[in-house]
Amino acid sequence: MGISLDAGRSKAKGATPAMNVTPLVDVVLVLLIVFMVVAPLLSKKFSLALPKQSDDKVAAKAAEVPVVLTVTSDGRVLLNRAPVADSELGTMVERALAARGDKTVYFDADDAAPFGIAVRTMDTARAHGATTVSILTEKTVD
Repeated sequence: MGISLDAGRSKAKGATPAMNVTPLVDVVLVLLIVFMVVAPLLSKKFSLALPKQSDDKVAAKAAEVPVVLTVTSDGRVLLNRAPVADSELGTMVERALAARGDKTVYFDADDAAPFGIAVRTMDTARAHGATTVSILTEKTVD
């Protein structure tokens, strides 16, 4: 800031302040130059390797197939219509749910299926990664 004195006037009013903008312009220009130099250095570049499209289609098809556990009237357990031994049921459910995001198992039992086997099958599915066990029902027409 500067002070301007009115020497030519007869009345003495005192000093009138006046702003000197030259230092302000100097600082702004220096900041502009600094940002112009630093801005290109801040841009970060990275490479991205995308998977092949055919792999995505295979994974998408596997994820679309629901996992269905079925107990037949004679007590056999089927996983997606394929017979499964009781000892292998847990590992087969884990494998079927490994690539899925929803971890839902659909359960279907025949009306004459043994109750104990049906409950044990649902418990095994829950113990080996199924977060939801949805029970399938038949649609009746009235």
